[in-house]
Amino acid sequence: MIFECHLAAPSAITVATLEPAGAARWDAFVQRCPDATFFHRAGWQTVIERAFGHRTWFLYAEADGEIRAVLPLAQINSMLFGNSLCALPFCVYGGVAAQDEAAAAALDQAARALAASLRVDYLEYRHLGPARHPDWLQSDLYVTFRKRLHAQPEHNMLDIPRKQRAMVRKGIAAGLHSAVDYDVHHFFDVYAGSVHRLGTPVFAKRYFALLRQVFGRDCEIISVYRRAETISSVLVFYFRDEVLPYYGGGTATARSVAGNDFMYWEVMRRACLRGYTLFDFGRSKVGTGAYDFKRNWGFAAQPLHYEYQLVRASALPQNNPLNPKYQRFIRAWRRLPLALANGIGPHIVRYLG
Repeated sequence: MIFECHLAAPSAITVATLEPAGAARWDAFVQRCPDATFFHRAGWQTVIERAFGHRTWFLYAEADGEIRAVLPLAQINSMLFGNSLCALPFCVYGGVAAQDEAAAAALDQAARALAASLRVDYLEYRHLGPARHPDWLQSDLYVTFRKRLHAQPEHNMLDIPRKQRAMVRKGIAAGLHSAVDYDVHHFFDVYAGSVHRLGTPVFAKRYFALLRQVFGRDCEIISVYRRAETISSVLVFYFRDEVLPYYGGGTATARSVAGNDFMYWEVMRRACLRGYTLFDFGRSKVGTGAYDFKRNWGFAAQPLHYEYQLVRASALPQNNPLNPKYQRFIRAWRRLPLALANGIGPHIVRYLG
């Protein structure tokens, strides 16, 4: 699919969809574009299509043979949760990443046209930076937590507020140790149990295996052990100078020995030793336990500008666990046997995005 967009630019801007042969060129642009994030990488097209079966349109704008902007989009069409076109589902950041406004405008125009042709309920951009459309509906449900790292691990330890630093030292005193895991089995067992206690459906194990396969060394699993027992584990993304612990959880044992606190410290310490300079603690819903946990580490909340253009819908979607109508479902889900929840969960969560 190719569009010709004749905007106020030195030459015509062409908007096209990514093909497999163009992935390296796309990723080269993402690496050098300041607006881009890990979630703009071309590999997400493979992950979303193969893990969830959703249609994707990874749009790029180019002029004079050079990519100047990218916009990864995926459609989720569900009878229960609605029909959306989003940049990008299952990711905390997205939207247009551009070198100039003409290229950004071309992609925005193409995305709106695509949303209209697909007759979706709404088009969603998940911006890390400022919102592009003040006239669209906005959501302030989520914030993110990002902080610069010092060059030396001990300086980062001292930067952690006293009470939280005591929790990290509690884990150290308990003899916990961390290691890189090279398969997803230990991670999945810990993570699945953790989200089940929260009343949340879990992703399929193959989703995590696919992330490891597609992103290679930029996707790592770090697990924490008490003697031979895995008590917490986290899947981590690396991008440019950033480290992003993305999916993490702990067992009941982890609570008694500060296993999760120690785990995130180990992610930070290991990243620091490898030369990464920014720790991205990811998004959380305002007013939740995860929000408080990250603030306790000395991170300041940064607003996320999620914006929505309604196409067929008449109101902003509320597909999140804080919606009161889901509370009965959450309580019932916690009572399901774990094996049953692990079997059913992937069929539900693939539509939540």
